[in-house]
Amino acid sequence: MSANDQRLKIVLCWHMHQPYYLDPVHQRYVLPWTYLHAIKDYVDMVWHLEQCEGAKAVVNFTPTLLDQIDDYASNISSYLRFIPNKWISVGPRLKDPLLATLVKKRIKSVDDRKNIVHACLRANQDRLINRFEHYRQLADFGRILLAHPEYLQHVNDNYFSDLVVWYHIAWLGESVKRTNRFVQGLMAKRTGFSYQERVGLLQLIGELVGSIVKRYKKLHQQGRVELSVTPYGHPIMPLLLDLKSAREAWPDVELPSMVAYPGGYERSLWHIRQGIKTFEKRFGFRPEGCWPGEGSVNDQTLELLHEAGFKWTATGENVLKNSVNLDANKHLGPEYSTHGIYQFRDGINCFFRDDGLSDEIGFTYSDWHADDAVANLIHHLQNIRAAQQNNHNALVSIILDGENAWEYYPENGYYFLSALYKRLSEHPDLRLATFSECLREKQNIKTYTLNRITAGSWVYGTFSTWIGHRDKNRAWELLIEAKKTYDKVLASRKINLSKLRRLEKQLAICEASDWFWWFGDDNPGVSVKDFDMLYRMQLEYLYKLLSQVAPDSLAEPVSRGGGDALHGGVMKPGKV
Repeated sequence: MSANDQRLKIVLCWHMHQPYYLDPVHQRYVLPWTYLHAIKDYVDMVWHLEQCEGAKAVVNFTPTLLDQIDDYASNISSYLRFIPNKWISVGPRLKDPLLATLVKKRIKSVDDRKNIVHACLRANQDRLINRFEHYRQLADFGRILLAHPEYLQHVNDNYFSDLVVWYHIAWLGESVKRTNRFVQGLMAKRTGFSYQERVGLLQLIGELVGSIVKRYKKLHQQGRVELSVTPYGHPIMPLLLDLKSAREAWPDVELPSMVAYPGGYERSLWHIRQGIKTFEKRFGFRPEGCWPGEGSVNDQTLELLHEAGFKWTATGENVLKNSVNLDANKHLGPEYSTHGIYQFRDGINCFFRDDGLSDEIGFTYSDWHADDAVANLIHHLQNIRAAQQNNHNALVSIILDGENAWEYYPENGYYFLSALYKRLSEHPDLRLATFSECLREKQNIKTYTLNRITAGSWVYGTFSTWIGHRDKNRAWELLIEAKKTYDKVLASRKINLSKLRRLEKQLAICEASDWFWWFGDDNPGVSVKDFDMLYRMQLEYLYKLLSQVAPDSLAEPVSRGGGDALHGGVMKPGKV
């Protein structure tokens, strides 16, 4: 684009992330969210980009998600290759129990039947269940069965087959439901799905999951998508580096009794390097940008990302607001703008999330007519353009996760996303761009320099989502205790390279931000219970790999939850 292009640049950055759901002992997935979001959200998001020639976006993938996508695709493919071979008595099994249920011929156990009903009710009532009359009827009957489990053994197998098929139909992306004739045939049939049809649905799921990386990579090669990465386990690196950094934005925070994470610098380096390595393995090139776990940054994190070769990173606007008040940044004055490019010292460039507009998409527009929502968004963008008319580097960073919002929109956000890309790509005063594209076009006008940054994240500009509550602090204490054992074992004996790599990865899974996100009083108990169990399971397996006895404290729940967080706790607004 020419230097005279006066259009305001809009960067839509979709963050794709799932924590590690695999039970490492039994090699089975405890929760199905990776493949369900894959067939619903990841395929829909890439489809909308494919359909609109002028569409452009940044898509950030976490390495733990990429690893699980690959594992699901490989596992389903191996299973389907085995099915026709009647001469083999034992073949590969599906690692996900819900997927395995889809192709079970008989479901005899009362516990299995109860678990199926429970699993197939975990869907948005208004947008996924009520949308399909037959699924709603099956779900209503399922609630009766859960209230009266003595009836479960008397229900025909066809009920469970129908329920699990409709559950997967509901979770399929809108683009799939509108274009795939096989799925349309299942929807028209309504009931009585044969074993062959259920195998066909499994095959489609495998194809969809297996296509994700290829489709996004193709758009990247066409210059329509910029792909970026997160450090491997999605950790809060500033807290690994220095737990006390939480006090920079929250001076009164109560920290864990153990106020330092041992070896946090080396672990942060490992997450960065392994994240890049995993990304390169899947996509075949080195990314220019990094969205650190939860947009969590401090001075040292930015230095490490710069040393790793990243050209840009991003975080929340409250981090910038907290940072401009520092003496080191007084040169910015009162005219600083969230809608600019900031260079940290002489190193990495930083972009800051427009919390208001990002949260409108995440929490407000789902109940609006799509055209009204997009018109409202554009109205805000035009106001920003008018205010930034003298800033040739002006851009608006709209950053939110790419999976959880759409469940609350009609038809998985089909109408909103279609209108969003079309209107923005055709607008005379606005231009869709990527972060790297903005850097290539950067002019020496209104270029901001940050000499220091206040440690924080995109959520409220603090680390309060991950530390400071009794339960969150307890989780940190368990992790620190495990890390001390890890260090002691590695120092006391020689570990072969294969075993060392398994230990490093398992520790990284335990260091993920996701566990701490869920602990506390504000999230629903059922979700907290799942993540509490997973966290303790991952820590126990780390001790097992170290040939150490896990402490008795891991037998006790870290948190029980019980709150009623917005959107079930899977999303948070950037502002309080």
